[in-house]
Amino acid sequence: MAMPRKLKNMNLFNDGGSYQGVCKTVTLPNLTRKMEAWRGGGMDGPVKVDLGFGDDGLQVEWSLGGMDLIAVRQYGITSASGVMLRWAGAYQRDDTGETQAVEVVVRGRHEEISFGDAQPGEDTEHSITTTCSYYKLVVDGRVEIEIDLLNMVFLVDGTDLLEAQRRAVGL
Repeated sequence: MAMPRKLKNMNLFNDGGSYQGVCKTVTLPNLTRKMEAWRGGGMDGPVKVDLGFGDDGLQVEWSLGGMDLIAVRQYGITSASGVMLRWAGAYQRDDTGETQAVEVVVRGRHEEISFGDAQPGEDTEHSITTTCSYYKLVVDGRVEIEIDLLNMVFLVDGTDLLEAQRRAVGL
């Protein structure tokens, strides 16, 4: 019987700087599509039509222990892709010991910084929500998904699903 790959360790990098020992949690972006039901004549039921990426966009939520001035100083950055975050995770199977390297790279800007509760003698942490214009999922060195909202690129398993649309609109 096989065992699932479980996250055994992780690290977060902000513009190349490591949060080793500081990053507590990371909630990776949900990948969503905007779908609309269509039922035309001669159809026995609706089929959902894919209208592109979901309206909620891409966002990553992450929390750090203590105080981090790097993220604070990035707050209000004007570029939609001004901050680069890279999450690296090690997933391991307990039956074989095989470790899989998973990496998520995003570019965006911080939408919210929550400083949490401040109480003397108690643990402190703050959480950041970063809204993203770029997303890339890499598993064992292979790009599985790449989404570049600003440049209309949508790669899945090596195929750019928006290439024909870019060509059709002159991009």
